[in-house]
Amino acid sequence: MDKRTATGTMVKVAKVRRILVANRGEIAVRIIRACRERGIETVAVYSTADADSLPVRMADRAVCLGPPPSGKSYLVKESLVTAALRTECDALHPGVGFLSENADFARMVEKAGLIFIGPRSETIALLGDKVRARHEAKKAGLPVTPGTEEAVGNAEEAAAAVKALGFPLIIKAAAGGGGKGMRVVRSQTEIGENIRLAMREAEAHFADGRVFIERFIEKPRHVEVQLLSAGTGKTAILGERDCTVQRNHQKLIEESPSPAVTDAMRKAMMDGAIALFDRLNYRGAGTIEFLVEEGAFYFMEVNARVQVEHPVSEMVTGADVIQEQILACTEGRITLPPGPAPLRGHAIECRINALSPGRITRLEIPGGPGVRFDSFLYAGCNVPPYYDAMIAKLIVHATDRNAAIAKMDGALRELVIEGVKTNAAEQRAVINDRVFQSGDYSTTFIEDFERRRVT
Repeated sequence: MDKRTATGTMVKVAKVRRILVANRGEIAVRIIRACRERGIETVAVYSTADADSLPVRMADRAVCLGPPPSGKSYLVKESLVTAALRTECDALHPGVGFLSENADFARMVEKAGLIFIGPRSETIALLGDKVRARHEAKKAGLPVTPGTEEAVGNAEEAAAAVKALGFPLIIKAAAGGGGKGMRVVRSQTEIGENIRLAMREAEAHFADGRVFIERFIEKPRHVEVQLLSAGTGKTAILGERDCTVQRNHQKLIEESPSPAVTDAMRKAMMDGAIALFDRLNYRGAGTIEFLVEEGAFYFMEVNARVQVEHPVSEMVTGADVIQEQILACTEGRITLPPGPAPLRGHAIECRINALSPGRITRLEIPGGPGVRFDSFLYAGCNVPPYYDAMIAKLIVHATDRNAAIAKMDGALRELVIEGVKTNAAEQRAVINDRVFQSGDYSTTFIEDFERRRVT
């Protein structure tokens, strides 16, 4: 196995013995479990708010990063690299969120002579630029939403660029994601002010004020495909996930396969996705996100990391995404054959979010065949107010979509979390909603669902 030194040269090292898990919560627990199965030791990191967290209890060693705010703990690049070096780790796993798609951090890890369990820093940098990513997708044969070929720098450039596109339009941050730096524009008179606002927000969140413009699709489906590759141009793909049920661009329910994807669309989508990853010599786990509308699909972006919703793909394929990711990045191989993996049955994931911080006073976890609960919770643990609201993922697998919905309903009925308020009751209402059960809805589903509940 090769390992990069501080000077950038590659040397042979022994098999990875220890990995620093540069994250918290349920994804840290998931990574630690995967490492245990491979006989790899783990080092957890934590803020003072997470001192008694489950990842800290599970890991072989733990290092305190600092006070609760992420900017003083989980987002301090130098502290994470120093912790990995001082505990003699061979590699660092960034998990999801935080620094997982930060090219500068990946580069810092590589220069320290550690293995970054994710794509190469140059790949992250390329895909983090949404304009460059669109160009690469087009070269791979993927359809992209009609829009500007390059970033626009001011209102005058934008006004000239949109003449051929028509309205409505969406302004997006070239270096962004998560809904930041996005503005929907429905007329020429709205261009100037919205460009300025989007550029200001993009600069504030991503230190990059560039924006680009696409045609706005009013009511799309949000579909993504899960890919794995060892960086040698032979990509495996684990089907698609439907992530259409979301609020403010934050996903709530994911499922596989998607009710909106036909066999012909699936083949075209996956052929193009594999072509893109092979073209990039992509290494590790990654996801390509698409918008689907009226039988057509459009490339949106690449998430150059493992996704929160990866268990959905694991349930329908039997693959272990985290272990394959570790193998790809540390040993230059995966166990999966290239091309699409066969899908078995149907899987659904409900994200369980805390609506308030607090201490868990009671926890009853659902069980039975085809039921999985990924979480960092235990009775008596603290849910701090400083981080992402998601505290658990409830995943089910059954023979078909209707059976999976019924199984999820039963699992949500069994789930008991006391001490903090959660969205579990809302999730159960959603999966029992007639429109959700029909499979025919768009990204406006939650707004429509809430309106139906009121009336």
